[in-house]
Amino acid sequence: MGRPRANDPLVKVNDLKVHFPIHGGITRRRIGQVKAVDGVTFAIHRGETLGLVGESGCGKSTCGRAILRLLELTGGGVKIDGVEISGLSSTELRRFRPAMQMVFQDPQASLNPRMTVSAIIGEPLVEHGDLSKEARVDRVHELMDAVGLNRDFANRYPHEFSGGQRQRIGIARALALNPKFIVCDEPIAALDVSIQAQVVNLLEDLQEKFGLTYLFISHDLSMVRHIADRVAVMYLGKVVEISPRDALYAEPLHPYTEALLSAVPEPDPAMEARIERVILKGDVPSPANPPKGCNFHTRCPKVMDICRGTAPEFREVAPGRFVDCHLHADTRNRSARERAGPPPTTEATGNPTE
Repeated sequence: MGRPRANDPLVKVNDLKVHFPIHGGITRRRIGQVKAVDGVTFAIHRGETLGLVGESGCGKSTCGRAILRLLELTGGGVKIDGVEISGLSSTELRRFRPAMQMVFQDPQASLNPRMTVSAIIGEPLVEHGDLSKEARVDRVHELMDAVGLNRDFANRYPHEFSGGQRQRIGIARALALNPKFIVCDEPIAALDVSIQAQVVNLLEDLQEKFGLTYLFISHDLSMVRHIADRVAVMYLGKVVEISPRDALYAEPLHPYTEALLSAVPEPDPAMEARIERVILKGDVPSPANPPKGCNFHTRCPKVMDICRGTAPEFREVAPGRFVDCHLHADTRNRSARERAGPPPTTEATGNPTE
């Protein structure tokens, strides 16, 4: 296998599927499946932050965990730094773990309450490294300095820290093995609003310092706008839109993205009064029994007849902008024609050439 080029995406997710079986009856036979992630495709470039947004239950966290093989894949593939990890054995996967790490949503639940901060941050170094005890202590102190923790607190336990400090411990643990790619699974959702900006700024500083690549999962679109370079929007197990950040917030292409952005609070009362809220009717369908055709057609304010029977194609409709919607079915061809300009003409007759 050839080495990846510098301009290649660090992470490539291709038609990723994660389905959970449903068992019922006395014999506990399989009677169905929950399609938590159902055919997700995207790439993340080196040094980039891709924001993954959507309402609760859409499959964001499941997607992030599956990319790191913390959950087994039902189908599709994942390449990280040119290595297809979907087929790696447990032994091979263990050797590859240092390259990919995760920051979990709840810092209280993700830290062992019986271990000191030094032991928590140093655990990856014990499992995957061969440093001496003195070198491990030095490395732990370096990591604590990097995330803004006082190294004098190394022998304290997680319950002695605030929520923001516990999340810094989790970030330091994720950095211990010098990873290239980190999945941040709603890392600020469990924190006070006053602390959220501090943690996000810390993640940005660490990205610049260590050249990290992030998948930043969140339902807070205001914070995603601050940290992400591009944004992917999920609905019912599928990615419905991927766009550069500024383009998506200025002109969302998918009706679901419009609805999400219209729900973001606006601090300026004058602007808040001018915002037209998109109110979606009905409930989110069950991922165990998704609708036929477009997943969103049961709630879409712009639904067409074709949406009810035919699933749209996830396509590029403008440079760097991908959308899964019949409203933009002809946009790609029209944009290509516009870029190409008028057809060539013959000098003799001026008629278009065939």
